[in-house]
Amino acid sequence: MPTRQEQFEAMADKLPIGRDPASVRRRLEAMERLLEGLFTLPGGRKFGLDVVLDLIPVGGSLVGAAMGSWLAWEARNLGMPRFAIARMAGNIGVDFLLGAIPWVGAIPDFFFRSNSRNLQIVKRWLDKNHPETMIVEGEIVARN
Repeated sequence: MPTRQEQFEAMADKLPIGRDPASVRRRLEAMERLLEGLFTLPGGRKFGLDVVLDLIPVGGSLVGAAMGSWLAWEARNLGMPRFAIARMAGNIGVDFLLGAIPWVGAIPDFFFRSNSRNLQIVKRWLDKNHPETMIVEGEIVARN
């Protein structure tokens, strides 16, 4: 019987996406932008799909948490430590609980950006363990 990692490898080989850390980093940044920075208010403050979904009672918060959980799933597949993934899960849980309050939950969720926090956790780990994926001003930095 194949292990979970072998099952993942078999499934990932069929997908047309890169599995290297740099590709994962770009996907996570794109998802964070979708969830936290898709729209801009007149004052320059950004918000994303996560806040919009919170306007839908219960179901919206659940969908937002599921989309945020994808970040943690990608982090697990990168081989990040369990403690970091547990911190990410805590951020997702707080975001879910804040968003579960019908309509009013969008207000605290506007300020508590769990997906941005989780992206920072992943970026710090990638910068330390895969420095070749580091991006400075839109360009990938080659480090020796």
